Amino acid sequence: MKKKITKTREEVIAESYFPVDETDLKHTTEKQEKETPSKEDFTKRVVEKEYKKLERTSLEIVEHRSVYPKLRSKGVKPTRKYKKRKSKIKKVKYVPPKISLKKNGYELVITEKPQAGLKIATALGNATQMFSDKIPYYEVDRDGKKIIVACAVGHLFTLNQNVSGSGVPIFDIDWAPNYVVRKKDFTKKYYNLLLKLARNAGSVTIATDFDIEGEVIGLNVARFICNQKDANRMNFSTLTSDELNQAYKKKSKNINWGHAIAGESRHYLDWFYGINLSRALMHAIKTTGKFRIMSIGRVQGPALNLIVKKEKEIQKFKPEKYWQVFINVKNSHILELKFNKEIFEKTELKKFENLNGRTAQASTKKAEQILPPNPPFNLTTLQTEAYKFYGLVPAKTLRIAQSLYLAGLISYPRTSSQKLPESVGYKVILKKLAKKYNVEKLITKKKPVEGKKLDPAHPSIYPTGNSQILSGDDEKIYELIVKRFLSLFCDCAVIDKKIVTAQLDGLIRHDPKLKGGFDKGNQVSLYFSVRGSSVRKKAWMEIYPSKLKENEIPDLDGEVKIIKVRTEEKETQPPRRYSPASILSELEKKNLGTKATRAAILETLENRGYIKDRNVKATPLGISLIGILEKYSKIIIDEKLTRDLEEEMEEILNSKKGLKDKQKILLEKAKKIITQIAYDFEKNEEKIGKELLTANIQQREQQKIENKLCVCPVCKKGNLAITYSRKTKRFFVACDAYPNCKTTYSLPPNGTIKKTNKLCEKCGFPMLMCLKARRKPWFFCFNSDCETNKERIEEYRKKREGEKFER
Repeated sequence: MKKKITKTREEVIAESYFPVDETDLKHTTEKQEKETPSKEDFTKRVVEKEYKKLERTSLEIVEHRSVYPKLRSKGVKPTRKYKKRKSKIKKVKYVPPKISLKKNGYELVITEKPQAGLKIATALGNATQMFSDKIPYYEVDRDGKKIIVACAVGHLFTLNQNVSGSGVPIFDIDWAPNYVVRKKDFTKKYYNLLLKLARNAGSVTIATDFDIEGEVIGLNVARFICNQKDANRMNFSTLTSDELNQAYKKKSKNINWGHAIAGESRHYLDWFYGINLSRALMHAIKTTGKFRIMSIGRVQGPALNLIVKKEKEIQKFKPEKYWQVFINVKNSHILELKFNKEIFEKTELKKFENLNGRTAQASTKKAEQILPPNPPFNLTTLQTEAYKFYGLVPAKTLRIAQSLYLAGLISYPRTSSQKLPESVGYKVILKKLAKKYNVEKLITKKKPVEGKKLDPAHPSIYPTGNSQILSGDDEKIYELIVKRFLSLFCDCAVIDKKIVTAQLDGLIRHDPKLKGGFDKGNQVSLYFSVRGSSVRKKAWMEIYPSKLKENEIPDLDGEVKIIKVRTEEKETQPPRRYSPASILSELEKKNLGTKATRAAILETLENRGYIKDRNVKATPLGISLIGILEKYSKIIIDEKLTRDLEEEMEEILNSKKGLKDKQKILLEKAKKIITQIAYDFEKNEEKIGKELLTANIQQREQQKIENKLCVCPVCKKGNLAITYSRKTKRFFVACDAYPNCKTTYSLPPNGTIKKTNKLCEKCGFPMLMCLKARRKPWFFCFNSDCETNKERIEEYRKKREGEKFER
């Protein structure tokens, strides 16, 4: 890059002067210049006031101590020294506006998302869309009553510390508007609109999603914007007109305080753990003179620990050879059967050497398996099935399900229920969808199949019966939900199971310890078998997709002749890694996290570089982090502790009395735990810092190796590698011999770039793969001089020229 030429002040002033051509003056107008105002004009309305010098003693004094201020009493020496400094900056605590409801004011209905606001407004009456600072809201006339529907666009408030600095631990936190904590946050306009509307409101109704997060959003708007201690509450599971009207008619006079306090407690706990522990990690690295962004959380730690344990099992695993023996037998049919045991001693194969031509006794056993429909979808089963059939990661499935809910096509997706009560009106929905999908003949039950799990807030996920044109992954998820729903009202499938067994008697037992290797005085029998299955009655399986493999085999009974013997050498396989779906199921079994947060936790672990790939592989950094935590503060990854906290929050959720007291006990317990963790970290801060830095460096080195593509064709010394630019926030290919070699190749933006094992047929460069949402993987050659790229660019140019010509 060329060095930027700096100019003197005189040069800049000179360049800013442009001489005026007289021909340019013909369209100008002359204006008389006013006289310069006199000193008397300036001072006639000015009041003189004596200037007093500001007292330095009145300025706030901020003393910077150790990053662990509350632990000084324990006798631990601080690892760093901080000088006192004076500061005029004072942390301002957010004070809610003082608003009083008007006696004859309108009803203000608060929704969570703009799309939900539109649905609710149109359902409640004659709605007119209004705008304030380009933010929409709705005026609704419901039988002469005025209702205003406005949106909170998710969380308008976040937890923020009341004191300056990045000490550990810090527990002095309070709610504050997002736009105050994060400058230029987009939520400021929504905050201002709600504040403006609240000033003339006569009552407040919360109509956010009926779950923990929705309750916290509604509570914060009610108390921090509307200045109300409570509010009315609409409870609904779908955004259909009928249900929204019923929810409005039957609205409760109070918010759901169990949800609200449990949700608020979760936010406090996540802040206490996430901020304090992440700071402790980064402070430890700072002792080395370096800085790295690291994080760990209340559920992140145990979740990562599960993945790392699995990775260590795989690393320790040593494959072992074994053999399988197969025979082909014949009477009326020919059939291959497998010996019932795997053989781990090669010498044992001798007893199978002379089986050709011998006879065995065959028998066939049959059984009938009744396969009922799967229970209704909750969020976890929807995510696991979406991954199973379409390879969609849980986070993406949740996003799609949320958009389908907001479109009024399905019920609320963040549910753990497997129940479908009659109150949801499934009979009408069933009739409509059965006709649309032409499966009326398969619908035989009046009541659906249900599972055991229950969610007091919502039923299972079901389609509303409304329709809309969809495409891509949205259509796949919607169709999956519809077919699951329809299958609940079908007969059980019937599977015919069959096992054919061949028994070979009169064989001499092989014993390698004996002379000759055989025990002639002891005869044994060998058993070979094969299993088969076929679907006799598909029933619900004609509607819902299934991966059941049929294997039809003939019946064999009586004497059969062995016509062929073969063996296969195999190796034992290591434990399988978690898939994005199976780790979610595991977290649910262990009661770690919530149905709504588990997918986000996995995304966070991946973003931090602790895990990677679709088969959820722990990286060296993730493994090292868990090793460090096990050594210095095992409590962070303690599953039982996290589970106990979850159960205490669950208790708050289901309680009706003493909510604040239970919240206080829970938070005090968490504070003691985090204080102990901080104490453990401060004692071993330098050791932890060195180990974390080493792990980070090793991770980067490994990434460099993994990103290598081929030898640089220009310098022949370095290697081309996939590189990321922080400046442009894009990936590109560059030679790692930089700055000696400056060879680079551009890569497609807005996608994830992966290596492949393929080579370009035209130029021999490594092929790369670009992954983009809702698109198939694109395999391409990054060599700009390759014929394939020239052809593609030429085709694109012709296409653009054709489009211009059509215009």
